Amino acid sequence: MFKLVFFAFLCCLAGPANAAQMGTLDLTYTLPGVIVLTIFVIAYVFVIGEEFLHIRKSKPMLLAAGIIWIVLGWIYTNHGIPIEAEEAFNHNLLEYAQLLLFLLVAMTYINAMEERGIFDRIRVWMLSKGMSLRSLFWLTGILAFLISSFANNLTTAMLMCAIVLKVAHDNPKFINIACINIVVAANAGGVFSPFGDITTLMIWQAGLVKFEQFIVLFVPAVVNFIVPALIMSFFISNSKNAPLVDHDITIKRGAKRIILLFFFTIATAVMCHSWLSMPPVLGMMLGLGYLQLLGFYLRFTLPKSLQKKRDIAERNNDEAALKKLGNIVPFDVFEKISRAEWDTLLFFYGVVMCVGGLGFMGYLAYVSEAMYTNWEPLYANILVGVLSAIIDNIPVVFAVLSMAPNMDLTQWLLVTMTAGVGGSLLSIGSAAGVALMGQTKGVYSFMGHMRWSWAIALGYGLSIYAHLLLNT
Repeated sequence: MFKLVFFAFLCCLAGPANAAQMGTLDLTYTLPGVIVLTIFVIAYVFVIGEEFLHIRKSKPMLLAAGIIWIVLGWIYTNHGIPIEAEEAFNHNLLEYAQLLLFLLVAMTYINAMEERGIFDRIRVWMLSKGMSLRSLFWLTGILAFLISSFANNLTTAMLMCAIVLKVAHDNPKFINIACINIVVAANAGGVFSPFGDITTLMIWQAGLVKFEQFIVLFVPAVVNFIVPALIMSFFISNSKNAPLVDHDITIKRGAKRIILLFFFTIATAVMCHSWLSMPPVLGMMLGLGYLQLLGFYLRFTLPKSLQKKRDIAERNNDEAALKKLGNIVPFDVFEKISRAEWDTLLFFYGVVMCVGGLGFMGYLAYVSEAMYTNWEPLYANILVGVLSAIIDNIPVVFAVLSMAPNMDLTQWLLVTMTAGVGGSLLSIGSAAGVALMGQTKGVYSFMGHMRWSWAIALGYGLSIYAHLLLNT
């Protein structure tokens, strides 16, 4: 409902639509236009209520996207210009296809590293140290900040949350505050790297910010994370915990080579984009080829490797090692692809096509006029961050990209940061927050997060100030 009110408010403020952002027909004040906008709002209400309605967010968005473009196709066909609607649909579909393949490769690598035991090994190492709650609070936050710069914030947050639940299972107050810290850290860590968040990837692929230019957001991102973390840390006990004994986890064969190939894949994508002016997805798909070749090598050499380990275990009479060898399965790249977050990827399709359709009708031109002509870009970009706490940052950023406002590099970097960290203001503002509410079974809650929103908002404001101070 907020989305509908927001659009209505902007349309009242806005002047004439910008024809460069829409099709030949201005449908904003027509009955089909109002119906389509209403369908989009209803679909997004279902997305926001995913936690309570137990319906995957991709389902309503896929339906809305299909209806929107069917209506557009019908209208443009009746006006004798069906080719224009077809070209607009294909343009949006191409944008989605590039991002889909890029994300699919990145998710495949992350799933491969998880299956090889890399993240579990980090968890066991942390549990074995017997650190205090305050130390655990800082370590999980810092690791969430660093890991989310190349892994998605959802996976990172859930990994850190699992550690917190293991150590402090009988301390709900600490679990809540630690989860808030993890959500803020994971969202902040994703803004200074194109691989840290879908929105940063979208802005990089659009060619608005170069790969090496994202790094200037590192200090503002640190400020965004450190300020609320420092405030919350004063409310945490510094007493030490006994080290938890957890079963030892051995990193599986090929894990280190997968990590190296992942960074080599990132380098390939950057070189394709920076040196050859080709879409980064070209480098990522080449990187998938690297992983498939490694998978073939691991499968081909598995019998020899198993025999070597079996001989060693038999010489040492190590029955535990022999039992482990019996549970080893070959590395399968396609199994890792199947475990990608398909609900997120399909939701992303719905968002791209819905927002693209609304832009083709003329709504985004009105919004652009209201936000980036009637207001200074600075205030508009700060508002984008606040909206990201209420509405998913993916459609917000895609809408900004579709508006194509005339902004300098400082402002494009600002909207990159605000869209990424703005979701931390509320627990429902990011995928990490929603996931952790489910993972902790309500111990970390919406109201528990709200109690510290003032500290998070302080960090949000100071990170904007730090960016303007350092990067203008």
